[in-house]
Amino acid sequence: MVGRAKEFGVGRVHARRMGFGLILGLILTAGLVAICSPARAEDLAAALAKAYQTNPTLNAERARQRATDENVPQALAGYRPQLIASLGAGLQAVRNLLPTNTIQTATLKPWTIGVTVTQTLFNGFRTANSVRMAELQVQSGREALRNVGQGVLLDAVTAYTNVLANQSLVEAQRSNVAFLRETLSVTQRRLNAGDVTPTDASQAEARLSRGLSDLNAAEVNLAISQATYAQVIGMTPSQLRAADPIDRLLPRSREDATALASKENPAVAAASFDVDVASTSIHIAEGALLPSVTLQGNVSRSRDSDQTLGTFGTDQASIVGSVTAPIYDGGTAASQTRQAKEVAAQSRLVLDQVRNQARTAVVSAWVANEGAKVAVSASEAEVKAATVALQGVSREAQGGQRTTVDVLNSQADLIQAKARLIGAQRDRVIASYTLLSAVGRLDVKNLNLNTPDYLPEVHYQQVRDAWHGLRTPSGQ
Repeated sequence: MVGRAKEFGVGRVHARRMGFGLILGLILTAGLVAICSPARAEDLAAALAKAYQTNPTLNAERARQRATDENVPQALAGYRPQLIASLGAGLQAVRNLLPTNTIQTATLKPWTIGVTVTQTLFNGFRTANSVRMAELQVQSGREALRNVGQGVLLDAVTAYTNVLANQSLVEAQRSNVAFLRETLSVTQRRLNAGDVTPTDASQAEARLSRGLSDLNAAEVNLAISQATYAQVIGMTPSQLRAADPIDRLLPRSREDATALASKENPAVAAASFDVDVASTSIHIAEGALLPSVTLQGNVSRSRDSDQTLGTFGTDQASIVGSVTAPIYDGGTAASQTRQAKEVAAQSRLVLDQVRNQARTAVVSAWVANEGAKVAVSASEAEVKAATVALQGVSREAQGGQRTTVDVLNSQADLIQAKARLIGAQRDRVIASYTLLSAVGRLDVKNLNLNTPDYLPEVHYQQVRDAWHGLRTPSGQ
């Protein structure tokens, strides 16, 4: 009896060693497959270049900026003469009562043609101030475009790293499911052999069901992130290379980052130009209270022809200068001036608010980036320790000192540690790009992307001095 008991114990230990040895082999094989996977095809720089070229939000903002450029030639038109040509023709019925008490009737065919040229010589400096305001609006619009460009690039980084992280999570969950399937299979064989209790098999089955649920959730998140990737970048993702943080482009201290943001953050720069725009609008409103001087030339010819009455015509040419001075307009100009002053005061307050927001964004991004570094280091240590712990628990289980539940718990700890490491690595990359965006340097030039930089000043120079033409520089 004692011999049989010893034989049974030896057989149980041997079965445990075989089962957990096979499970541990699966873990190590999965790790080797992950480490030795081939180089992936796409990298983050290529994805950012693609988003910079094709993102509809960014292209729409570029079109808005091109429309803003047209404010300058519209304002410059105030310096140029205005030409108007007129042509009129018609029928006119005439019935004349002559002194001889006779009636004379006729149908006339009058026509008139003329050209009028009007040149504004002075309008209270409104043209000059309108040109200045339009140019300031262009400058503000360029900074707004740069801000949108930074946002699109940051969205692209986020979409890229989310896909990369979710792909890694799916692979980790698949490895986990494979591990749990094998654990359940070994446990069922041992249950049939009478080596374990039904409780062990139920626990292994429950963990497998949980693993399948986690795998399904990871696959759902991957599909969502892939759809977001296609929306932001303009193409569906395939195999992605690991993305690295951009510490080499970041400021060395929080103080340096804050100082850079106050100078280079596009939101701050745009708000500064908006203050200048609002201040200039005050002068435009005040111009309505000043006199205006215009010069007008007119040339016209008119004819009334009829076979009965003969021909009557008039040729006329004139040059007229006029000076108009407002005396009272019901208070409209005064109200508009006061209104412009309040808008200017508002824009200054908005500038202060934007500066505060920029400083807050820099501090938040800096702290998040530093925290992400700590999180990555801690997660790497956790994964290493959890791997060693799983190996130790598996060896102890082979010697009969651990149960199936202990191995399952250790495996769950390892999978959770891997998930935290994947999330920390993703957050580390996003945090570094977020900090670069907060200081205002997330652009094609600083990132050295392999794509032409969009230069809004090119279109501006093409249309600034255009006197005529309906086609845009792109040929539309």
